[in-house]
Amino acid sequence: MTISLLSRILSCTAAAVLAAGAVACAPPEKGDSGGAETESGVKAAEATSAADFGGMDQLVEAAKAEGQLNVIALPPDWANYGAIIKAFSDKYGITVNSAQPDASSQDEINAANQQKGRSTAPDVFDLGQSVALANTAMFAPYKVETFDEIPAAFKDPDGTWVNDYGGYMSIGFDSSKVPPVTGVNDLLKPEYQGKVALNGDPTQAGAAFSGVLMVALSQGGSADDIAPGVEFFRKLKEAGNFLPVDPTPATIESGQTPVVIDWNYTNAAETKKLPSWTVVVPPEHAVAGYYYQAINKDAPHPAAARLWQEFLYSDEGQNLFAEGGVKPVRADTMQADGTLDPAVAAALPVVDGQVTVPTPEQTEKASTYLAENWAAAVG
Repeated sequence: MTISLLSRILSCTAAAVLAAGAVACAPPEKGDSGGAETESGVKAAEATSAADFGGMDQLVEAAKAEGQLNVIALPPDWANYGAIIKAFSDKYGITVNSAQPDASSQDEINAANQQKGRSTAPDVFDLGQSVALANTAMFAPYKVETFDEIPAAFKDPDGTWVNDYGGYMSIGFDSSKVPPVTGVNDLLKPEYQGKVALNGDPTQAGAAFSGVLMVALSQGGSADDIAPGVEFFRKLKEAGNFLPVDPTPATIESGQTPVVIDWNYTNAAETKKLPSWTVVVPPEHAVAGYYYQAINKDAPHPAAARLWQEFLYSDEGQNLFAEGGVKPVRADTMQADGTLDPAVAAALPVVDGQVTVPTPEQTEKASTYLAENWAAAVG
């Protein structure tokens, strides 16, 4: 499947799924209540575009004056965020404070609520679909300069949230420690006892949610019926194969989690460090999804938060996402106008056949089922 075909598939529904995080406890410092006033006379926290600052140069000036940006739940190996953070900081001379990179989407929201009014609160969010759509009242509408190039299916019309990057659910495994995984049902075999991990809690993390959905499809379920996926994980736990451990690069490289259900780009990052790590996207049960980018309406650094969005959706930021093995949301437009790095575009994953992306309604229904049944199934 080509990049444009994936976009057409995804645009048939509102796309879905994962990132994560939490900010550590800090003294109750008070952040700026809205930031400096822009050229148009509104507070930085109320600016809905760079034009409110008087243009990009003035936005850059305001962000540099703040000097800092708080991000959360952005692992360096996830979607190339390590390189993205460095590029942003180097370009603008802004210090990026990255908190709890391995936390969940729900943790991001919890941190924003717990640290509201403090200088350490997250400025921006990167969220799975279910958590994002449940918390839109916490987001500040903002339209980046490339907003019109983002397909309508991947953004709120007012810029309250915008999808940033997408990928496919996959199974990663260490071929030096376990037999090749040819499909989901292999994971129930004795050879995988104590070896299978899911990236997070599906009631809180987008990657885990999509992992359960992928498994559900393999068991005869659908985006409307995730129950077979929960039942499979119950059997996996009963067989002693399911690990109650959130996988990380460290657990993968140490051999603690030799089989991991996670996004293809996260699993693929491990192949650069562990030659025996193999990634499989089950072709008959492919699940795809986009993450949601948003600005915290109570961001302590509102100008820097808006400049971060501009950077992520610029040609530079989108190419950096693509280098991380994810499909940036502007990929099709950039490929058409020649601004997407051809070598990077050619390396993006291809899936032939049907791809499932849950709608917001299906995600809400599945989230309710998971909230009521997941803990009982896996203990």
